[in-house]
Amino acid sequence: MIPHPPSDANLLQPNALTVPVESAGCRLDAWLAQTLVGLSRSRIQGLIADGHATVDGHATKASASLVTGQTVCLTIPPSTPAIPRPEAIALDIVFEDDAILVLDKSAGLVVHPAPGHADGTLVNALLHHCDDLGGIGGVERPGIVHRLDKETTGLMVVAKTDAAMAGLVAQFKSGGVRKVYLAFVHGVPKKTSGVIDTLIGRHPRDRKRMAVVSRNGKQAITRYTVVRPCGDVSLIEACIETGRTHQIRVHLAHLGHPIVGDPLYGSRSRDQAIADCPARQMLHATRLAFTHPVSGEPLDFSRPPPPDMLALIARYSPRSALNPQHVL
Repeated sequence: MIPHPPSDANLLQPNALTVPVESAGCRLDAWLAQTLVGLSRSRIQGLIADGHATVDGHATKASASLVTGQTVCLTIPPSTPAIPRPEAIALDIVFEDDAILVLDKSAGLVVHPAPGHADGTLVNALLHHCDDLGGIGGVERPGIVHRLDKETTGLMVVAKTDAAMAGLVAQFKSGGVRKVYLAFVHGVPKKTSGVIDTLIGRHPRDRKRMAVVSRNGKQAITRYTVVRPCGDVSLIEACIETGRTHQIRVHLAHLGHPIVGDPLYGSRSRDQAIADCPARQMLHATRLAFTHPVSGEPLDFSRPPPPDMLALIARYSPRSALNPQHVL
């Protein structure tokens, strides 16, 4: 067994492995994923498909069934440069080591390059900031495990290596990551706390939006608590058990309490009733807790909302914003 795959700058020598008795009949890709710590199964499948793996000297498929005593060789090529270009964009780094990076994302920062946002994204910024990327899927790029909308602020974790990426993805899928948000919404919910459990899918008439649907959607669960009712608005804490696109924004709008300043799911007329209403949704990822994907150490981070949200909270509920370091 090889604890961690090597990562030299030049093309690496093949790793020769012998199939033990207990692994007879296993799929090649599954066995390599279990044997080589730090490489995800999808990464291994890609290496096999590109001809970087042999069994007894012959190239084969990922689904090949192994036989006791066979020699499996896997060659790991060096990471190739990322396509997005590095850009010197200021980042608020909360924690960083050689495996992961936790940051407090600012409003207006797009996470990943996309049509209309080829530059000026978080990925561009991370490529400039990180000089020790181990590579994700063979490419020198940060591993985006989860995303925040462009105008949503708050905590995000990013993987710097394949091993960290695989570990974080597994935690997100299993529900092992605690994600808590603060939202400033219109109105005051009748219940001071509750669970919103629906299906979320594409809006039937507007493909740019998501919506609560009765079928052809994915389950989305949001637990909420009214932290402080403030007359016509409320400060709400939301904890999501799933990570659907626009989940909190869709769920709170479905509840009848859209987020203040939300241009997609909010209420323009209700926003206009608020003096100097911010031109973005008042949603902030205030807490992020998970297990370090490599060391196994429990990590728990909290960050207060940005100034524009703190100012709005202070206007309606001074007690909650007198101390800018206060985190709920």
